[in-house]
Amino acid sequence: MAKNLLIVESPAKAKTIEKILGEDFEVKSCYGHIRDLEKSDMSIDIDNQIEPRYIVPEDKEKVVKELKSVAKKSSEVWLATDEDREGEAISWHLCEVLGLDPSTTKRIVFHEITKPAIQSAVKTPRILDMNLVNAQQARRILDRIVGFELSPVLWRKMSMRNNLSAGRVQSVAVRLIAEREREINAFQSTSTFKIEAFFAAKDISNKPVAFKAEGSKYNTSEDAEKFLQSCIGAKYTVRDIQVKPAKKSPAAPFTTSTLQQEASRKLGYSVSRTMLLAQKLYENGYISYMRTDSVNLSDTALDDIKAKIRSQYGAEYVQHRKYKNKNESAQEAHEAIRPTAMERLTVEDTDCRRLYELVWKRTMACQMADAELEKTIAKINISTNNQDLTAQGEVLKFEGFLKVYREDRDEDDTEEEDAEGMLPPLVVNQPVEFKEMKATERFSRPAPRFTEASLVKKLEELGIGRPSTYAPTISTILKRGYVEKRDKEGVKRSYRILLLKADAISNLTDEETTAAEKAKLFPTDLGLVVTDFLKQYFDDIMDYGFTARIEEEFDEVAQGKLKWNR
Repeated sequence: MAKNLLIVESPAKAKTIEKILGEDFEVKSCYGHIRDLEKSDMSIDIDNQIEPRYIVPEDKEKVVKELKSVAKKSSEVWLATDEDREGEAISWHLCEVLGLDPSTTKRIVFHEITKPAIQSAVKTPRILDMNLVNAQQARRILDRIVGFELSPVLWRKMSMRNNLSAGRVQSVAVRLIAEREREINAFQSTSTFKIEAFFAAKDISNKPVAFKAEGSKYNTSEDAEKFLQSCIGAKYTVRDIQVKPAKKSPAAPFTTSTLQQEASRKLGYSVSRTMLLAQKLYENGYISYMRTDSVNLSDTALDDIKAKIRSQYGAEYVQHRKYKNKNESAQEAHEAIRPTAMERLTVEDTDCRRLYELVWKRTMACQMADAELEKTIAKINISTNNQDLTAQGEVLKFEGFLKVYREDRDEDDTEEEDAEGMLPPLVVNQPVEFKEMKATERFSRPAPRFTEASLVKKLEELGIGRPSTYAPTISTILKRGYVEKRDKEGVKRSYRILLLKADAISNLTDEETTAAEKAKLFPTDLGLVVTDFLKQYFDDIMDYGFTARIEEEFDEVAQGKLKWNR
């Protein structure tokens, strides 16, 4: 009896699924897209309802021939490409090439490659979702039109270089990097003097414990010195103490962009490397689908996570959480990136292990209890000028999710966590022993250059691009020579310190290295010139709001609210 033919995108996935489905199915790979627009011309009939002309590329002819041969011998053809718009479009192209009826051909989707998920999908097939197909077609065709209209203009204007290209998302990404570079170059640093005082007080064992308190910032060294002068001969007393409970909550489970950001910060991975390893983990059945903008988790996954937390850490560490998607178009049926089985703490593959463990920890943490802290704020009075200095410290009372995972931050994040240490036990009216006070010169800094991960974050914030486009966009702008990724050596800079010690003020100078950067994105001269040209003559294409609105319209096409070729 002829077998069912099930077609997926990658050979690795085909092997895994064939083992699950057994002898009733033969699983073949189409190796990604099997049709595309011709490269030699636009391949779009603008005058005939934006009609695209697709061809089977030469390098896919052998694959198509084999699939046609196997399809003829099969009792039924099933389509099981990825569950996003790109995957839906590939299934439609397969229908077109293999002569299948999209309205009756069985289409299955699954969020993870596990036996229960695959078997459930086979039991509940659907048909092709043409709204998703058309959303992908709209993106592909608009990008082709923009590229074909703009690129030849660049060739003519930019010294006849015919390897230049312009694109709806890539050109905006280059603009972000170019504008940040110009902000940095135009930035005028200013200095302030930060007051820090150092004290000692006895702990419960009657041993002296050093601690720090901070004062105001002064714009000039004269003002800072005047303040230090006012502190000569002062007595320092605890004027007020406030002890407040505080909590820290875990971050949501990973989406594509947050995984890319955290893998960059914690593991030093490029965006493309992260996606390559995530694809491998998905195809081997270790994690759920890796292209998603949803933070939703299925009830089954939640039960699995909470059971693992209970068994490993105890019931007091469990806290059920539902996270809300920031992107309104994110589909609730899709899930965040998570392990398919929480019992699997790691994987054997050395390349994939660190990324898998990052996903595992983040997934565990998202259903764990808040970390509970006790925050102490002590006001230290200065007798000679009746001003206060502030000492802060915190005590971790219950680890909660911090037992497993702490999220890293980008250097340009505004929500900086206070670097707070321990304070000795203090009481109101207690005198504290003064050691020294410093007014240290500190310089303002421009916004840092983008890393790959922080660029993805910015694009997401602006509503530009989607999970499937971030990695290819960055690869394109690097390949085209508009942007380069490199380190930048720091430069030495001297700074001043005014030191009050033993009732005398000293003027000191020290040196620091500043402006050192690692693996940052720098615009090339070509990138700057092309950006300026496109902004001058193609303002709409370079407009952040315009590009974001186009993404929203693609979402409306995917939801059936908008006709794709209107």
